[in-house]
Amino acid sequence: MASEAPAEAIEIRLRDLRPGPPVSFIARVVQVERREITRKSDGQRRPILSGLVSDGTGTVRFTWWDPPAEEIDRGSVLRIVRAEVREYLGRAEVAFTYKTRVAPAAEAELPRLNWEEMPVRTIRDLVPPDEGFRLDARVVRVSARSVAVGAERRSLFEGLLADGSGVIGFTSWRDFSLREGEAVRIGGGYLHVYRRRPQLVLDDRSMVTRLPEAVLPPLAKLWSPSRQSLARWEAEGGGEAVELAGRVVGILPPSGLFYRCPQCRRRIQQGICVNHGPVTGQPDLAARLVLDDGTGAATVNLDRPATESVSGLTLEACLERLRSAPDPSGIEELLWERLIGTSWTVRGSAYVDDFGLSVRPETIEPTPGTEAPDADRLRRRLA
Repeated sequence: MASEAPAEAIEIRLRDLRPGPPVSFIARVVQVERREITRKSDGQRRPILSGLVSDGTGTVRFTWWDPPAEEIDRGSVLRIVRAEVREYLGRAEVAFTYKTRVAPAAEAELPRLNWEEMPVRTIRDLVPPDEGFRLDARVVRVSARSVAVGAERRSLFEGLLADGSGVIGFTSWRDFSLREGEAVRIGGGYLHVYRRRPQLVLDDRSMVTRLPEAVLPPLAKLWSPSRQSLARWEAEGGGEAVELAGRVVGILPPSGLFYRCPQCRRRIQQGICVNHGPVTGQPDLAARLVLDDGTGAATVNLDRPATESVSGLTLEACLERLRSAPDPSGIEELLWERLIGTSWTVRGSAYVDDFGLSVRPETIEPTPGTEAPDADRLRRRLA
């Protein structure tokens, strides 16, 4: 009796993935890790790749048994034929076995989404690794910065979105010409966790369209910074739009004058960049302040403009000082003398890591009603 031919793999979108017969799909690698496991049968080491793949409609975990030796880069688009579908902890996963065929695919082959296909979500509804949704929100703020991606530098746009149900941070690898306060409809983004908080990521496949002003309430009704104690912010894991106040009780290293690599902007040590070797560093100024409000403490990381603003020191003045007193630690001492005991109100984003609550400020201003003699007494006590 002739053997039955294997059934043809069904081509699907990842949002429709269910345990059952083998499937085919095209997806992008969004996370990948190579490791080895020990087989119970013979104790031999067996290589596997594991991670996440996404097609814009869903994200699933994959396991690739006995993968090829060449690396599979994050961001690669792959065509997968005859992947096995399994269920783990209530979620569908895929496995690439000896029957699975994996080949590179073009970016244009990824399925395109349209607005009607995407379910409507609010910011409160979003949970990583959600994607393939539609979101209507106002832009609270947006700014651009240059980041190193491998050997090249790219522009990254980041900011905040609000819709009345909540606030979420976003990053975009494409310039959608977003402006503060405008109402937008966003599709094709995906959620990931950054510093233990969900963040919306937009890329070249994402879609953004402007909405009529009447669709959403004014920005002032959708969002305003909330002020809480440091202990409360730490218990909540930080937030995208925090307001807090406290007194400077410490200055952490590295603070003061330092040098950056002119290519990747990393801090360098003794003229050596970990990425580019010996370089001629570019001077910069920063401060890491420890604020205390009586309930807890937070580290506030100030860039050069903020450091110059709160301390009254300028980068040029610090460089001039080094010419007569070539000891960079003197700059940190100056920061200590000028800032210990002073009180500040900070607005920005905050996160919690193994070192506690850290704040990336947007604004930092003297706290009204604080008296200079308090700062003098604290400086004398700490000295």
